[in-house]
Amino acid sequence: MYQNTSVTDKTYRKLAIQVSLNGLSFVTFDTILNKPLVLKNISMGKVNVTSKIEDLFGEAFQMNPELKAGYDDIVIVHSNNLSTFVPTALFDEEYLGSYLQFNTKVFETDFFAFDELANYEMNNVYIPYVNMNNYFIDQFGTFDYKHANSILVQKLLEVSRNNEERKMFVHVSDSHFEIVILQNQKLQLFNTFDYKTPEDFIYYILFTAEQLHLNPEHFKLELLGKITEGDALYDIAYKYVRNVSLFEVSSMQNQFTETENREHFILLHS
Repeated sequence: MYQNTSVTDKTYRKLAIQVSLNGLSFVTFDTILNKPLVLKNISMGKVNVTSKIEDLFGEAFQMNPELKAGYDDIVIVHSNNLSTFVPTALFDEEYLGSYLQFNTKVFETDFFAFDELANYEMNNVYIPYVNMNNYFIDQFGTFDYKHANSILVQKLLEVSRNNEERKMFVHVSDSHFEIVILQNQKLQLFNTFDYKTPEDFIYYILFTAEQLHLNPEHFKLELLGKITEGDALYDIAYKYVRNVSLFEVSSMQNQFTETENREHFILLHS
């Protein structure tokens, strides 16, 4: 176990690890200054669900001493499309699986978890990677875990305060992206889409806009995640939506580049 419990043993360091079927990324924080220190991305290609996690992550732990250092807090962030947001008024902890059966294939053996977004009266119900959690139990003993979409939506809701107009945010990953539509700190829509081509990408954005009666000539689209100005996804969005911009990350005052802050927005806010 790497976590310290004694006051004299406190390191004032936090470790956050974001895991997906493509690999992992991690960031260490100085908790006194509330500043990120080290940020690394470790790609493993497309990981088979049946792959032995200890084989996949073992090398990462060997090659990155930061993962074996002492920390007061450790959080694991699960990144997958196996999640759904449920208003508190409709939420019952006894029936977590029933909320997910409408948008993903649910099995009796699945383990369900949820993150509470108390300030916004909703919960994110999801299926964490149990085999990955078991691996981290062996490594760290105890840790907290949450879903990437919980962090994404919570932070976007915070920045939408006092904003009366509806705005669409799109968070891009290698093979999927999330669409979040907010208005005045209310979540109006959340959905995840798989994509292979820029045409897939813009199709789902325009389809979603149409369903919510958002005119591509008028609504504002902000892009974050793994996207930069001038790449194929940005260019096709710019072609079909008049008001497109990259999500502003200047408030994230650290030593990382704008591109890194945008790509690792979720991890850096975990």
